[in-house]
Amino acid sequence: MKKKNSTAQQKKVKFDSKYLKDPKIEKVYLIFKKQLYFQIKNEKFCIGVSGGPDSLALAFLSKIFSKKFNSKFVALIIDHNLRKQSGIEARKVKKILTKHKIRTKILTWKGKIPKSNIQFNARNIRYFLLKKECNKLNIKNLVLAHHEGDLIENFFIRLFRGSGLKGLSSLNIKRHSEDNILNLIRPLINIKKNELIYISKKIFKFYLTDPSNFNEKFLRTKIRNYLDEFKLDGLDINKIKLTLSNLRSANESINFYKEKSIKNYVRYLQCNACFVSYGLFNYESEEVIFRTINDIISKISNNYYPPRGKYVKNLITRIKSKKFKKSTLGGCIIEKTYNILIFRKEFGA
Repeated sequence: MKKKNSTAQQKKVKFDSKYLKDPKIEKVYLIFKKQLYFQIKNEKFCIGVSGGPDSLALAFLSKIFSKKFNSKFVALIIDHNLRKQSGIEARKVKKILTKHKIRTKILTWKGKIPKSNIQFNARNIRYFLLKKECNKLNIKNLVLAHHEGDLIENFFIRLFRGSGLKGLSSLNIKRHSEDNILNLIRPLINIKKNELIYISKKIFKFYLTDPSNFNEKFLRTKIRNYLDEFKLDGLDINKIKLTLSNLRSANESINFYKEKSIKNYVRYLQCNACFVSYGLFNYESEEVIFRTINDIISKISNNYYPPRGKYVKNLITRIKSKKFKKSTLGGCIIEKTYNILIFRKEFGA
């Protein structure tokens, strides 16, 4: 029986690998393999799967990678409950992945369904559920299917919203979650979307299309349409990627000083409370103060995303005022005691 199982396993791996004979798929896989192995070696990981062509291609590439490096992974599907058919779609995607011997789990949002700012809130829900499941599985690597198109779109969206250096350079191959608990890895960030569509069609002969991708009330859709027009007028994507590379370099330098300020001025009592010395506000630059407070709020509140930048800046202005006593922001209560600030989690927020 053992010999039979071993033979069956060899056939299964061969079946998966036969697609690598396609030069288009092999090219993408070699880039994916190099990027992912550099980041995680053969550690366990989770992947986020929506059912779109990008994430289905990610699922296939992850399966080949896991066989080669004996690295276990789990595909996580989010059912936001935002649309009536979302549950049906999630189950359909799970069925397809399971058929391809990919371990899959659906994570269903059971909280309040957002009625406004839908894409922003849906993203928060998505990362909250993904992070929670990764923690539950004791997995610290979350692999995402963002590609080159997402990288460029994100840059312009942030530009439209007046984001600072951190926001403009936020979509990297690897970054830590705001609370530093999870590694977010994007090994497809330099791959074109049409290459991922090709893989999904070839392997699964199926993918879902998100109707919101065509709804122009969303800024992302408008940006995508603008970019299509700009490309016709000669927009050079490589020049934008060079700009992003320069911004990331500057961002890393500021992060160095932010980490230094946390060591000097912040003391965590436990995961949901900390003391902050007023020295932070007296001796550090505006950007370092801003990033330090952002990190504290994310870690204390356990939210994936910190509050909007303008709210954090308003909080900092109030904290610097001699009249400041107490405030709340992003699921945190902030109180002043002598020359010390106390940040603690606002339970029920």
